[in-house]
Amino acid sequence: MGVDIRAKGWWMHFINGGRKLEPDSVLEDLCLLSPQFQLIDEETTDRRSFLFFWVMECTKYFCPSGDNSSSAGQRSFLGFTSFSIRDLLKSKEPPHICMSLRTMDGVNEAGEVTVSRLQVEGESDSKTPPDPKCHALCDSLHSSLHDRENSPMMRAVLCAQVCKVYRFQTEDQRWLLVREQLSETPLSFSVPKQLLSALIREHVSRVQEVKDLGDLSPHWDGLRHDVIDHCNHLIGCYQETLVELDKLSASSCFKPSNSKSDRHLQFVPTNLHSQRMEVTDPDSTGVWYEVITFGAPADHHQAFKHGGLKRLLIKHHTNHTHSSVSYSQDESSRAQELLSSVAQLQPLVFGLAEELLSVSLEMNATRLQQVLDGLTEQTELFVHAVKDELVKNSLSAIHNQYAANCTGSHAHSNGLVCEEGWRSLGQQEVARQDGEYDEEEWDRVWVNVTKSLSCIVVMVDRLLGREERPQELTPSEQQEATSDLNSQNTASPSLSSSSAAWQEHLLPLVVTLRDCVREAVGKARDAMTFVILQAAVAPTLGQGPALIVQRRHSVFSQALSAVVCGFMLKLYGGLEDAEFLRQLHSVGILAQFESLLSTFGDEAGMLEDMEVGVTDLSEVAFTVTEARTEEPEDLLPTLSGTWGGLVVEVPLPLENFRSLPQELQNKSLIRVHPVLFNIGINQQQSLAERFGDSSLQGRVNRQSCERLKAYCTTLRDVQPGMAHLQSLSDLLLSLDRSIEARKRKNVKVLWIAAMVCRQVNGVRLTSCKSAKDRTAMSVTLEQCVLLRERHTLSQQHFSTALDCMRRDGCRLENVQKNVGSRKFAFSSIQLLTFPKLYRPPDGSYG
Repeated sequence: MGVDIRAKGWWMHFINGGRKLEPDSVLEDLCLLSPQFQLIDEETTDRRSFLFFWVMECTKYFCPSGDNSSSAGQRSFLGFTSFSIRDLLKSKEPPHICMSLRTMDGVNEAGEVTVSRLQVEGESDSKTPPDPKCHALCDSLHSSLHDRENSPMMRAVLCAQVCKVYRFQTEDQRWLLVREQLSETPLSFSVPKQLLSALIREHVSRVQEVKDLGDLSPHWDGLRHDVIDHCNHLIGCYQETLVELDKLSASSCFKPSNSKSDRHLQFVPTNLHSQRMEVTDPDSTGVWYEVITFGAPADHHQAFKHGGLKRLLIKHHTNHTHSSVSYSQDESSRAQELLSSVAQLQPLVFGLAEELLSVSLEMNATRLQQVLDGLTEQTELFVHAVKDELVKNSLSAIHNQYAANCTGSHAHSNGLVCEEGWRSLGQQEVARQDGEYDEEEWDRVWVNVTKSLSCIVVMVDRLLGREERPQELTPSEQQEATSDLNSQNTASPSLSSSSAAWQEHLLPLVVTLRDCVREAVGKARDAMTFVILQAAVAPTLGQGPALIVQRRHSVFSQALSAVVCGFMLKLYGGLEDAEFLRQLHSVGILAQFESLLSTFGDEAGMLEDMEVGVTDLSEVAFTVTEARTEEPEDLLPTLSGTWGGLVVEVPLPLENFRSLPQELQNKSLIRVHPVLFNIGINQQQSLAERFGDSSLQGRVNRQSCERLKAYCTTLRDVQPGMAHLQSLSDLLLSLDRSIEARKRKNVKVLWIAAMVCRQVNGVRLTSCKSAKDRTAMSVTLEQCVLLRERHTLSQQHFSTALDCMRRDGCRLENVQKNVGSRKFAFSSIQLLTFPKLYRPPDGSYG
C-alpha cells in the first residue's frame, strides 16, 4: 500500500513496505525538514491503523525543480491536520480523503490536503480491519486536538505549539495514545514588562516620598540623596529595558538560549515552554500532565565571577549589619498619614489657642466656651494621631542606630561626608542620644499635651465661675500651677472680673500648650521621617548596590513568569475539581522547582541566583477575577502591588468565574509556596563531588524538604479527606532519607519531590542551564514514568518509549529552535558521567 499526499499543487508519494514502517529517502528528508510530521508507533504490526499528524512546510520539496531562487530553501508553516489510515482504507470511491489544513492555533483554515490510497503490486485489498478500540482512541484524540485546546483561555496562554503523537502498548496488550505538546507562551514577555512597569512606578513614588520630607539635617539629607540617586538609576535602566522589550514582544514570545546574556533580555525567562502530555487509554478520556521548562533563572549578563545572588547578599549584609532598620510599605504609608495629620492639626491647635486668648478679652462666656470646645476637639485629635506605637518604636530605633553608628564616616552621593554618625533628623537634636534611651519618654511628651489642655479647661471653668474655690492662691502658687503640668489638682489663681485678667490667667497655659504641642510635633516628625527614609532604604540601598538589586529583580522576573504560566494551566485544568479549588484558597499552591545545575564553576552561581529568586516567590499571591471579554488580551494576567507584596490577577471567562467557590470569587489571595530541589547530573557535578564542594546543593535540598513537609502538614490539617494524602508521609520520609544519604547524583530526590508535587496538585517546573538538553532528558523520563506508573505502560516498552520521545519527540524541536541543530549538546564522554536513565539514544546527540 502507498500513500499519496498532495498540497498546494505539489505531491509526495510514500510507500509502506513491511510490518514496520520504513519511510523512503523522501520521507526521511521530510521528517528532518518538518519535525512535526509524526507517525504513531513505528513498532506496530497493524500499519492500517496509523494516525498521521504533521505540519506541512514549504521546503525544497514544495518548490518546482530547477528553482534556485533565494526563497526556495526557506520554510513557512502551512498548517496541520490528522487522519486515520483506517478511514483511508474504507474510502472506496474516490480512493482518497480531502482534509483542511489548520493554522497552528487550530482556529483558521490554511488550505487543503488530499491523501490518496495507491495499490502496490502484490498487495491485496482484503485486510482485517483494525481493532475498533484503536479507532475510538484516534477519534477521541482527534476531537481533543480541535476542541479542548482551542478554548479562549488556552489560546491566551499558549502559542506556537508543536505536537507529537505516539501509540504505546500497555501490560494488558491494549494501546495508549500519547500526545506530546510543546508550547511557547506570551507570558515570557508579558509578565516581565508588567513587573518592570510596577517597579518603575514604585521607585518614582519612593523618590517623591523622600523629596516631600522637607528640610533635613545634613546626614539625613545625604541619605535622601543616596536613595534618590539609587532609584533614578534603576528607573532609567528599567525604562530602557521596557522600551526594548516592547519592540521584541511585538514579533516574538520566546527568548532562545543563545540570547541569555543579552542585557535587555535579563528580565525575560530563557527558553520558557509548557511541556504537556495527554494520555488516552480505552478506559478513560484524555488525562493531562504538565511541566514548565525554562532556563534556570539567573543573570547571565552580570555573569558569576563573584558568585550568585545568595553569596552577594550574604557579603553585603555582613558588611552592613547595623546600617538600617527595615520598615514595611504599610508602616511607611502610616508614617506619611501621620505626618499629614500632624501638619494639618498643629496650625489648627495653635490658631484656636490664639483665638481663645482673643475671645477672653471680650469676656463673652458663650463665645469663650465655643472656642474652648473647638480647641479641645482638635487637640484630642492631635494626641490620638501622635500617640501611635509606631512613633514610640521609631524613636527607640533612632537611638539604637545612633549608638551603633556613633563612629566612623560615610560619604553620601551629594558629596557630604558624615564623620560622627548623626545627631538629628531635623534641625533639632533627638533627646537622650548620648545616654540610655528611656522608652517612656515619648509617653510623657504626648501626655503633657493632654495635661496642658486640661489646665486650660479648668481655668476657663473657674473664670466662668463654674467651680467654687475655698480659698485663693497666692501669686507664687499661681506661677507654680501654670508651670507644673504634671498635676491637675493645683489651687485656683486669684480671679478677676476684668478682661485683661482673664487673658493674663490663660496666657501662660496657652504658651505651655503650644510648647508641648511643638515638642510632640518635632519628635513625631523625626520619628516618621526616619520610618519613611528607612522604608525607602530597605528595598534600595539596604539590598545592596544597584547592580545587586537589578540582578535580584531580573532573576525574580524569570521565576515569576514561569510560575504564572504553570499556575494558569493548573487552574484551567482544575476548574471542575472542587477539592483543588478549596485547596487554593485555604492552603495555597505549591510550586516545585527541579534543577539539574551542577555546583561547580558558573553553574554554582546560577544556582545561587535561582535559590534567591525562588525564595522571593513566597511573597507573591494570586487572585482570580472576572474577565471583561474572552479576547486573548483580556485573559492575560495582570500585576499589582509593590516589591515584596505583588499580586497576580488571573482573569477567567464569566461562565468559569461564576462556577468558582465564593471565596475565590471574592478575590481571596492564593499564596505561593515555592520549593527548590537540585541534583547535578553532568560531568561538572562529578568534579564538584570529587574535588570541589556540593554543600550548596545539600543546603538547598534540606531547606526545601522542610518547607515541603510544612506545606503538606498544613494541607492535611485543613483538608484531611483529600485523596492521596495517606501516602504522603511515606514519600516525605523517603525524600528526607534520600537527601540525608548524600549519595552522589542521587536523582531519586528529584523523582520523589516530583511525585509529592503531583499528589498535592502543585506546579512542576524543571530547569537546567538553558532548558535544552538535561531538561529534555528529565521531562521525557518523567513522562515515561507517568505512563508506566499511572497508565500501565508495559515495562518491556519503557525504554523504547523513552528513546522514541528523545529521538523523535518535541524536545528535539526545542533544541532546533534554540541552536538550529537537531542534536542534543552531549558528547559520548560526557554521557558516561550521567545517570543511565538520563542518557539519550545513539544518533540524537553530538
